[in-house]
Amino acid sequence: MLNYIQTGDAPAAIGPYSQAVRFGSLLFASGQIPLDPKTGEVIEGDITAQAERVCQNIAGLLAGAGIGYDNVIKATCFLADMSDFAGFNEVFAKYFTSKPARSTVAVRGLPKNVLCEVEVIAAVE
Repeated sequence: MLNYIQTGDAPAAIGPYSQAVRFGSLLFASGQIPLDPKTGEVIEGDITAQAERVCQNIAGLLAGAGIGYDNVIKATCFLADMSDFAGFNEVFAKYFTSKPARSTVAVRGLPKNVLCEVEVIAAVE
């Protein structure tokens, strides 16, 4: 059975999808971009500012499922420009201290022309 997670601590979906879905003991979170959950607007700033907002949004989704960053099994990271890798990594390391499996790819474009997007899969206890 699917359990849909919806929280005001992360931006509302900007399309026909859910913020996150729990299936059994796994949580599949939709990709988070640097939107302010209160305004729905992209936050201003460089890769570190945008990555910080993305990680805060992920924290909100995880909390909405009753878990935290230590439960993350896999992260998939999308960067608009691979030259932002070092700055992105700096922020990522602050939040993902349990060092989950990860993929990072550069993409041609991201929604709303943001610099990064991150999706996670997590274990739900």
